[in-house]
Amino acid sequence: MKIAIGCDPNAQKEKEELIDFIKEKGLGDVTDFGSEDPVYANVAIKVGKAVAAKEYDRGILICGTGLGMSIAANKVEGAYAALLADYYSAQRARLSNDANIACLGAFTTGKKEREVMITAFLTNEFVAGCSSQPKVDAYVTYDHSR
Repeated sequence: MKIAIGCDPNAQKEKEELIDFIKEKGLGDVTDFGSEDPVYANVAIKVGKAVAAKEYDRGILICGTGLGMSIAANKVEGAYAALLADYYSAQRARLSNDANIACLGAFTTGKKEREVMITAFLTNEFVAGCSSQPKVDAYVTYDHSR
């Protein structure tokens, strides 16, 4: 799995920890989209575009709360960013919502919690034809009509 990752300057340490964790666990090949830009939206849009273009299978974005990154990434057509809060939301982001970008808060989650959430996000797949399919179809259709 090819993974694009980026963050704002506040989350550099957390990004590096996740890169090491993903590599150590063999969860995928990670490309770092940077963290130097204080305008986190620029990093979110770069990652969003790369994932939406299917150059990467998944994306991970980290800022103080994860909120700004998720808002910015969701402006990119074909980018479906989910703010992860716990294991269940990380799992459902994939299984029920077909999210392709995980957003995390460096100030709101701990290292182990981030590792658990990213593992769930990277190891679960959307279940085509599930009861959530019409919901996903609705926002994908809307996204492509803008």
